[in-house]
Amino acid sequence: MRRAIIATLVINSFLLLNSNAFATENLSKHSEKIITASPSVNNTFVNDPILPPIASWQGASKALIQSKNAPWATPFEQNDLISSPNYNDTQQWLTKLVDSSDLLQQVSIGKSPQGRDIWMLVASEEGAATAKELSGNNKPTVLVQAGIHSGEIDGKDAGMMLLRDISHGDKKALLDKVNLLFVPILSVDGHERSDEFNRVNQRGPVNMGWRTNARNLNLNRDYAKLDTLELQHMIRAINLWQPDLYIDVHVTDGIDYQYDVTFGYNVKQGYSPASFDWLENYYRPEVEAALTKQGHVPGGLVFAIDNTNMSKGLSYWNPSPRFSNGYGDARHLPTILIENHSLKPFKQRVLGTYVMLEQTLKTVAEHGTKLTAAIYEDKYRTPQQLALTWQSVKQPQGWDFKGIDYSVEQSDISGTNVVRWNGQPKLYPNLPLMGNTEADIITQRPKFYYVPAQWQQVIERLAIHGVRMTRLEKPKTIKAAQYQFSQPEFNAVDYEGRQRVKASSTKVKITTTLPAGTIQIATNQPLGDLAILLLEPQSADSFFQWGFFNSIFTRTEYIEDYAVEPLAAKMLAEDDNLKLEFEKALEDEAFAADPKARLRWFYQRSPYYDEQYLKYPVLRSH
Repeated sequence: MRRAIIATLVINSFLLLNSNAFATENLSKHSEKIITASPSVNNTFVNDPILPPIASWQGASKALIQSKNAPWATPFEQNDLISSPNYNDTQQWLTKLVDSSDLLQQVSIGKSPQGRDIWMLVASEEGAATAKELSGNNKPTVLVQAGIHSGEIDGKDAGMMLLRDISHGDKKALLDKVNLLFVPILSVDGHERSDEFNRVNQRGPVNMGWRTNARNLNLNRDYAKLDTLELQHMIRAINLWQPDLYIDVHVTDGIDYQYDVTFGYNVKQGYSPASFDWLENYYRPEVEAALTKQGHVPGGLVFAIDNTNMSKGLSYWNPSPRFSNGYGDARHLPTILIENHSLKPFKQRVLGTYVMLEQTLKTVAEHGTKLTAAIYEDKYRTPQQLALTWQSVKQPQGWDFKGIDYSVEQSDISGTNVVRWNGQPKLYPNLPLMGNTEADIITQRPKFYYVPAQWQQVIERLAIHGVRMTRLEKPKTIKAAQYQFSQPEFNAVDYEGRQRVKASSTKVKITTTLPAGTIQIATNQPLGDLAILLLEPQSADSFFQWGFFNSIFTRTEYIEDYAVEPLAAKMLAEDDNLKLEFEKALEDEAFAADPKARLRWFYQRSPYYDEQYLKYPVLRSH
C-alpha cells in the first residue's frame, strides 16, 4: 500500500510540476516539441515520470551482455538489466564464481557495524590468496571499490560481469600484467537498507541501497577522520595489499548533460603532481577512447556553479582528504572517482563502468612501470612548503561542455525558478571554469610532530592510516612550536557525527621536556604529507577541525573573586612592570568597565592559571 500511495503521489507531483506545459492553450506547441525530439519519458523505474526525458541508447557495449539463461549470467543479466542483487545473492553468486576458477580468491577485509563481512575478490594470473603472494608476482595492482554509497551500485554489477568474463570468458589475458582487487559492496549495511524509493534522482536499479551506513555516517566523508568501521577496514586493506591505482565508483546527481561516464582525480597543483601527469597523459586518453568506441560519452567530473544557469560556468574540484580522491592525493595513491550520470538508465551506466574497468586493466598493464615511478616520485618529494587550504580561481582554459538544453520557468509550487531539461543535446562552448587550485594557507614542513600519549584516539587513527610513528623510550628535551588558540567557532550542528571547530591561532616557541611514551612522527616518510594535513590545525580535514581535541576548550579550574582580589594586590605590589601593563589595559574603556575581565586579567598572569588551556597539545619541531 505504501508503495502504491507514494507512486501515485510521484506521478501527481509530476503533473503539477508540468501543469503549465500541459495547459490546453499550449498543448499543440508541446506536442510538436515531443514529436520532433528524440528524447522521451521512460517508464522502467518508479521515478521515471518525474525525471527529465532521455534519448534511446544503442551503444556497442551492449554486446557484453549475456543471455539471462547463460550458465554464468550475473543476477543483473538474469533480471532484465534493471535490478541489482541483494547482499546475500551477490555473495552466493561470487562465491560460486570463485570456487569455479583458479584465478580468483575471496577474503573478508572486516565486518560492518551490523556484523556483515565486507568481501574483496582477488584476481591474479597465479590465483594469489594473500597480499604477500600477490606482491610476489611483481605486477601493478588495481583496487576497484563499489558501493561506498550503496545506492550508487553500478560498479558492483559491472565488476561481477568483468570477473565472469576473465574467469570463464575470453578475457583471461587481462591478468597477464596486472592484478585486480574488487570490493563489490563497501557499505554493506546501507546496501541492505534497500527500497525502490531511496534515490529519487537516479534511474535504477529497481531497488537501491541507502547513501549512509547503519550509523547514518557518509563513508565518503570519512577518509581523514576514520570514524567508521568500513573505512577503517578499507584503509587497513590498502596498507596491506598496496594497490597502485584506486577506483571509487559512484553515481552523481545535479544537472542533466550528455556524458554518461564522468571521472576525475587530483589536480596538478595538489600533493601528487607526478600521479596527475600519468592520469592525464596516459589514463584519461586511453579510457575515454575506449568508452567512445563502445558508444559512451565520457567526460570530466561535472559540477555546475549554478544548476539553473549554465552560462555561469562549471566547477573544477580539488577535493580535501575526507573524500576518496582527495585522500588518494594526500597519501600518493592515484585515485579515480567515477561519477556515472544518474539520469542515464542503470543498464547504460553498468556497461560504461565495465568498459572503463576493462580499459583500466589494459592501461595499467601497458604503462604500469610509469605509474609506479610516478607514485615513487610523489611519495619522496617531501616539499618544504605544503598548502593546507585552497582558494577558488578562474582556470586558464574554459570547457566546451556537452550539455542538455533547458528552459527556466516560474514555479507555482516553490514560488521560484525551476529548470526544465528537455532532453535535447546542446553544446555550451567555452564555459568558464572555476577551481580551488590556488594555495591559500601554506605551512613550512616540520621535521617532527609530537603527540602526547593521552591522545589515544588520534594516535590510533594515525596508525590505521599507516603513518610511521615511534614512541619515546625516555624523556626528551626539545625546542618546539606550539599553537595557542583564541576565538574558537564551533559548528551550530553536528556534521558527520562530530562538532567541527575552527579557531584563530598563533605559534609560540617553547622549550619543553617530553615524557617517555610521547609519540614522535617524522614527516620525511611516504605518508608525511598526509600526517601534516591531519595534524596542522588550519587544515580543513585535520583532527583538530574534526573535533578530536575539543576538550582543550573546556576550563575545569577556577579562582573565586575573594581569592583573586588579594592575589592581584600582591602581584601589583611585587611587580612594577605588571602595574604599568595593567594601567595601560585600563585605557580600554570596555575592559575598565568589566569587573570580571579585570579579575580574569590577573588570574591569567598568575601561577594558578591552567597553562594547557587553549593550547594545542601537538608540538612541531625542526
